[in-house]
Amino acid sequence: MSTIGDVARAAGVSVATVSRALRGLERVKPETRDRVLKAAADLHYSASPAATSLVSGRTRGIAVVTPYFNRWFFATVISGLEKVLREEGYHVLLCDLEGHTFDTRLPVTQGMFWKRADAVVLLNVPLDETERALLDRLGLPVVTVGNRQAMWPSVRIDDKAAMRIATEHAIALGHKRIAYAGTVPASVTHLQTPFDRREEFAAVMAEHGLTAPAEWVLECDWTAEDAREHAETMFASAHLPTCVVAASDEIAFGVLSAARRSGLEVPGDVSVIGVDDHVLADIFDLTTVRQDVLAQGQQAGILVLEALDGHPRDADEVLDVSLVVRGSTAPAPSAQVAGTRS
Repeated sequence: MSTIGDVARAAGVSVATVSRALRGLERVKPETRDRVLKAAADLHYSASPAATSLVSGRTRGIAVVTPYFNRWFFATVISGLEKVLREEGYHVLLCDLEGHTFDTRLPVTQGMFWKRADAVVLLNVPLDETERALLDRLGLPVVTVGNRQAMWPSVRIDDKAAMRIATEHAIALGHKRIAYAGTVPASVTHLQTPFDRREEFAAVMAEHGLTAPAEWVLECDWTAEDAREHAETMFASAHLPTCVVAASDEIAFGVLSAARRSGLEVPGDVSVIGVDDHVLADIFDLTTVRQDVLAQGQQAGILVLEALDGHPRDADEVLDVSLVVRGSTAPAPSAQVAGTRS
């Protein structure tokens, strides 16, 4: 197996020059670089990642901290992020904080990053004071996705604006009997999005003189399966909403399934609207508020690379959202037939 010394001897340069040439650094003449590259190719030399890390002080790893890995939003953000970083020779180091229950998560620890990562990306993970102090002490560049955390660049949407669009669409269609699916237990302190969307739904309803009774406010773990279970209970009662606003498309999928199982027509008996524009939203003909999740990951990658290049930005990039009307919403049924089960 060839060594860096073999390449240096074949090219007639020092080991340090070979290292600079292979890493694409400046201060190497073009003809010298070509000679080194040819010698490395002839000798089938491949630099050890560990050795390169020792020389450069860089691991080429970017830690991505996520509360869930198997959810569509987080997986899509990671996909966009990874593609941008890959092109610059970086790889993603996944740090999944998912606990044993929906309302718990693992703590952020030094072992996740120490000598393993050059930067950290937080995917919708608000940190407590201890965790924040840890990252400040490590001195690693940090970028956040999904929510704004002071002094760190972020990429996100305005969750309240997205929910306002969804709720106002339902009201504009004449619906007054509107349910909400997507509240979470108060013990869920590691996610901000559910609280922002629930708060805005209530605010918009109040602006129009409307309220949702407690039995129409469904708490779930933000999966389709759990949302379906709670929606089936609601649809089994005699007092029915004419529209369900879901905090996410995955929750909306569960509501759609529950309506079908309950013998209700969508949108004839009940309209359903979500938020996200999930990859399956078009297949389910779901009206939703679209956010570009892939673009959030890509932009986060750009912010990370800028910080590693010595040009960090104190950016709060808020991407646009937009209403996508499909077949799951329609004007409210007439007052004579709406809201009761025969």
